[in-house]
Amino acid sequence: MDTFHQQTNIPKEFIYPKEDLIQAQEELNEPIIDLIGDINSVSMLVKTACLNHGFFQVINHGVDSKLINMAHAHVNHFFKLPLEVKLKVQKQHGSLWGYSGAHAERFTSRLPWKETLSFNFHENGGSNQSGIVVDFFESSLGIEFEQMGLVFERYCKEMKRVGLVIMEILGISLGVEKCFYKDFFKDTSSIMRCNFYPTCQDPNLVLGTPPHCDPNSLTILHQDQVGGLEVFVDNKWKSVQPRHDALVINIGDTFTALSNGIYKSCLHRAIVKTQVERISLAFFLCPKEDKVVVPPQHLLVSNSRIYPDFTWSDLLYFTQNHYRPDHTTLQNFTLWFLSSKQP
Repeated sequence: MDTFHQQTNIPKEFIYPKEDLIQAQEELNEPIIDLIGDINSVSMLVKTACLNHGFFQVINHGVDSKLINMAHAHVNHFFKLPLEVKLKVQKQHGSLWGYSGAHAERFTSRLPWKETLSFNFHENGGSNQSGIVVDFFESSLGIEFEQMGLVFERYCKEMKRVGLVIMEILGISLGVEKCFYKDFFKDTSSIMRCNFYPTCQDPNLVLGTPPHCDPNSLTILHQDQVGGLEVFVDNKWKSVQPRHDALVINIGDTFTALSNGIYKSCLHRAIVKTQVERISLAFFLCPKEDKVVVPPQHLLVSNSRIYPDFTWSDLLYFTQNHYRPDHTTLQNFTLWFLSSKQP
């Protein structure tokens, strides 16, 4: 989509209402969690963050910095390709996978000032032992993209590994069996999304990503050094400062349900800049589609059940076909889901 380039005026479908554009004036000051630190101290820091806003950063996560750099390089190369090449893998309406310019295949207003490339990751897919990610790149873009596929196959495996470490910490922090969440997510069907935020001549009118809570369980993000991620806490927007050695973690709606509402997903957005482009790599850890989302019994002893039994595919269907994710996705999904079950 060439909408972003050589525009004299911002097209109206990209312009946001003033209340969505109030600027951040301070930093979030989220905790930096050392994953090789004392597990009890780490779990307490995570608990404090998740009770407050659900955002923290992790260091000593074990992901090779060379792999992260290669992933960023491949993404930068992909988004600089001619539009006709990117459109070979264009996302079709109703599909989660492929290239999208401003999500224009789904929406007609409040469009995000960004391009995305999204693909599936699970460890039981792919032909000839190559893996599902390599298959995606080769089948849609050709053999010359095999290397990008191989890099992201490795990257996704590492993100899942980190995700399972975080799940164990979340279990400990909630006082449940420490392997409960880790085991729940051992078999997953996750989403990898590469985001490219072009420069904008008037960034005060647009957003790279509008305010929303993530519907998935856990988001693991690596952002470049440009900055642009902001979180809504204490009724104000606060920026999350980039750290090249860190991964940004945030709770999603599905984990809110898995914790029986104790840990809340948090409203966040991305802004864009006038002079410099931005890249971020977001790995959305999700349960297997047919896995029933039920909190551990320990969290139900003294609290009534807040959300009904549902599967990840139920919530995904809702957000893809009926609802644009915002700060009340989970509540509205619950109402829709319960009404759809009425005889």
